[in-house]
Amino acid sequence: MPTTVTMTVNGKTVSREVEERTLLVNFLRDKIGLTGTHVGCDTSQCGACVVHLDGNAIKSCSILAVQAEGASVTTIEGLAAADGTLHPMQAAFKEHHGLQCGYCTPGMVMSAVDLAKRNPSLTEQQVRQGLEGNICRCTGYHNIVKAVLAGADAMQAGAGERQPAEMAAD
Repeated sequence: MPTTVTMTVNGKTVSREVEERTLLVNFLRDKIGLTGTHVGCDTSQCGACVVHLDGNAIKSCSILAVQAEGASVTTIEGLAAADGTLHPMQAAFKEHHGLQCGYCTPGMVMSAVDLAKRNPSLTEQQVRQGLEGNICRCTGYHNIVKAVLAGADAMQAGAGERQPAEMAAD
């Protein structure tokens, strides 16, 4: 039976009618057109669907849209500033070649931002452990780890993470 779900996505309130079994990832992609969040495995194994729910990284294929009622969701599209300026972690992935095909990249970046926010001084080992829930089938992870460390340093140096509310105000 359809129900209406309302949440804040990237600083903007959205309401859509969904079936109660609709996954958050499908809500984001199919109902509001934010296709940066990818579906990689449908079993919560690969991490391509990671978004931030109320500030914490989650796999959006493992939660129903109705469970996000009233929550704040940030997707990969919500990290960059309204003028297109990349978030420090996005810029680090670009600068340090932390991607190849790019399919896993949105989930990697979202996981990396969460990891960097929770750990002010990341080590290579912490990055490798922190990204265990994200699978990249193209790389050997070396450049991804370098990118996360550089992005975390940039975040700590004050390049900062803009909050969705600030983006909406731009």
